[in-house]
Amino acid sequence: MSLISQNAIPKEPAKKKKRVITVVEEVREEVEDGDEIDVDAKRNRKRKKGRKENDEKLEIEQGEEMKKLENALFGSLYSPIEFGKDDEDEEARGEVDNSSALFFTDRSANSMLSVYEEDVAIEGQEKNQRKPVWVDDEEEKTNINIAKVNKLRKLRKAEDETVISGSAYVSRLRAQHAKMNPGTDWAKPDFNRRDYSSEDEDSDKESGVTVASGYEDSGYADDILRTNEDLVLNRGTKLLPGLIEYSRLVDANMKDPSHGPINSVQFHKNAQLLLVGGLDRKLNFFQVDGKKNETIQSIFLEDCPIRKAAFLPDGSKAIISGRRKFAYSFDLVKASVDKIGPLTGRDEKSLESFEVSPDSSTIAFIGNEGYILLVSTKTKALIGTLKMNGTVRSIAFSNDGQKLLSSGGDGQIYHWDLRTRKCLHKGADEGCLNGTALSVSPIGNSFAAGSDSGIVNIYNEDEFLGGKRKPLKVIENLTTKVDFMKFNSDAQILAISSRMKKNSMKLIHVPSLSVFSNWPPPNQILHYPTCMDFSPHGGFMAMGNAAGKVLLYKLHHYHQA
Repeated sequence: MSLISQNAIPKEPAKKKKRVITVVEEVREEVEDGDEIDVDAKRNRKRKKGRKENDEKLEIEQGEEMKKLENALFGSLYSPIEFGKDDEDEEARGEVDNSSALFFTDRSANSMLSVYEEDVAIEGQEKNQRKPVWVDDEEEKTNINIAKVNKLRKLRKAEDETVISGSAYVSRLRAQHAKMNPGTDWAKPDFNRRDYSSEDEDSDKESGVTVASGYEDSGYADDILRTNEDLVLNRGTKLLPGLIEYSRLVDANMKDPSHGPINSVQFHKNAQLLLVGGLDRKLNFFQVDGKKNETIQSIFLEDCPIRKAAFLPDGSKAIISGRRKFAYSFDLVKASVDKIGPLTGRDEKSLESFEVSPDSSTIAFIGNEGYILLVSTKTKALIGTLKMNGTVRSIAFSNDGQKLLSSGGDGQIYHWDLRTRKCLHKGADEGCLNGTALSVSPIGNSFAAGSDSGIVNIYNEDEFLGGKRKPLKVIENLTTKVDFMKFNSDAQILAISSRMKKNSMKLIHVPSLSVFSNWPPPNQILHYPTCMDFSPHGGFMAMGNAAGKVLLYKLHHYHQA
């Protein structure tokens, strides 16, 4: 064998080597293909992510453009008002443009010609305020006669006012609408808010409004809560004479009508509870709302036809009397009835007429032969007596409860000091032979005295005590005996009535000492009025008659019952 043949490479190992090389190359190709696939997948992911980001940016930009457009058209409805954020958020919100207010103020009416410009003064007006689109420039050129049309006379500020401009007419209509449709309590400037963000839960802040953090100094509170400040009628606004605005409501005792004459009606100090008593021996309590007037409780007194019933001023009890030697005291909290009398050392057969002192401590009963009996509401015992020269027909306590006024058969008006139980002053009631009714004004120093001739004299108490006996005004609208008189809570209305004649009831405007010409209602029958009362805030007026009905009226000048 030659050397060449020995060194020759066999064929099979070469084939194996070639196979190994091909396998390695295939593996390399597969690895390279896999790398290319991974790269392509990453690129696709980046592309999709970029598309999503671009779509989100477009949506945000479109949303911002829509908000800007809505803010331009409707105001800042999307202002960033949030609660409970950190100081950083508050600083960020503080950079918001304050020129876009949360609400805008209606300045379409001429505020200088507002109906109640005497009551409310506008401190200043906002600068750079846009003109509302509904302002009509022709209003300034138009003149309207408000005295010619009956429905527009209520817009007058003075009795002799006739023609006003169109802008003033619009402003007064807005004021009348605000007067007839008062806002809610939270919208009133004097509403007290509670700061719940403070750690001390018992601490109250009396700033009047609650605003979002970051907007304390932006004046939004004035725009939101005080838009109608110069239009809403204040409680202290004067009542105009001539005509009184009222409306008839559902009868107060509709759910439980009386089967006899009504002798007493009185509102509780909470203005929701009404007491009704009459000769049918029932004492009813109604929840007065002007719509349903539900019956709360009814008490039947078998041995006492009710001649008079009245709440104590503190609202805890009701005193009930009739033509009996005794009276009753009904406890509203315990729902129990206690007896008052017969009084020790007295032989009165009737305790039907009485008055209660403003401090709820004393009841003054009209006795026999000119005596006035003073009874304690706590002990229900006689604590003192007062003696007139003639018979006693009527009594009334002063506002402070330290004096008592009385009148009767001798035509004199007595002033008694309840601390010393002596007569301070005695003066003749002008034109009176027999005094039948007395009423003291809850505000000021006026009082009214009625007689059996139907004449009502209104006096100034200081002048009367000083010796000037001439009354401020003599009311001669009644022709029969004056049985009842009552001032309302702000002493702007005095009601006088007589049981002897149908529809014999008048309402007097006290500041002008004139009678309202549209009362009693010309198209309604009051029957024989026997008693009446005003609600504590003047919104309701209840009148009982001999037919067993309690007529209920709403006085539009007053917002609250």
